[in-house]
Amino acid sequence: MTKINSVLVTGGAGYVGSALLPKLLAAGKRVTILDLYMYGEDIFAEYRADPNLIEIKGDIRSLPTVERALRGVDAVIHLACISNDPSYDLDPELGKSINFDCFRPLVQAARRAGVKRFIYASSSSVYGIKDDQNVTEDLPLDPLTDYSRFKAQCEQVLAEERTPGFVTLTLRPSTVCGYAPRLRLDLTVNILTNHAINNRKITVFGGDQKRPNIHIDDMTDLYVHVLDLPDETIDGKVFNAGWENFSVMHIAEMVRAALGIDVEIVVTPTDDNRSYHVSSEKMRRELGFEPKHTIADAARDLQRAFAAGKIPDPMTDPRYYNIKTMQQLGLK
Repeated sequence: MTKINSVLVTGGAGYVGSALLPKLLAAGKRVTILDLYMYGEDIFAEYRADPNLIEIKGDIRSLPTVERALRGVDAVIHLACISNDPSYDLDPELGKSINFDCFRPLVQAARRAGVKRFIYASSSSVYGIKDDQNVTEDLPLDPLTDYSRFKAQCEQVLAEERTPGFVTLTLRPSTVCGYAPRLRLDLTVNILTNHAINNRKITVFGGDQKRPNIHIDDMTDLYVHVLDLPDETIDGKVFNAGWENFSVMHIAEMVRAALGIDVEIVVTPTDDNRSYHVSSEKMRRELGFEPKHTIADAARDLQRAFAAGKIPDPMTDPRYYNIKTMQQLGLK
């Protein structure tokens, strides 16, 4: 079995990466973070004394930077991207350059560097709108936006670049929720919780659309889990990574109940009718991984973080909102 001692996490100073790094270090891995650090340069300040942490502030579109980051690395967890449709639509050329154009060069550089395992964070949005009762990995992809289209195309690239000894794995995460050191407040459960706590009012757009969610602790535990699985369990495979599938209205009601406070729920029309019920049965069956945390847990985690003063200026600080940060930085 391939032993993974060192890991490169691209985009590792983002929302998921900020919760993943402590778990990788705790698992005894040497971790290299490659990131632009758009959301703050001190996200990992408390870990900088750890000799197993290497931080590289750089752009994944720069091949020399990527090659430097790959030195001595056994596995790559590729999280870096312009995340979600609104952020992508802000500058489609920028989005394409980061989310697709540099992907094949990254994968090829990883293989040249002797990387044994490449784990790609795709998205459950690659399915588009499905009428099927359960969206499984063998259904055709129908991406509706450039963001999800390039996610799907990167999956294809990874499949093409797979060779013996270069193990590839694609995960299709549902919408992630819950508290992390680099927090996003522009994701469904986190938006609803923020507004419930700070405005005592939740606005639900539409409400009937089903959205799959996964708690950030489960998502990050899954990345750690797959690093040490046998090659044949994961090689060339694709897995949905989700758990709870509920309508947006039900999620709003769950958040209100979990917080235990008086919150008004207002419904307004939307033209975003993406709706899908994602099955993660294959993940449970073949990877032996079962999520443990709920949407209610995510809301309560955020509630505790607010109470502890860990989330200052939640309505106005751009760092919690990808699109606002990108507008502020003018990234090209």
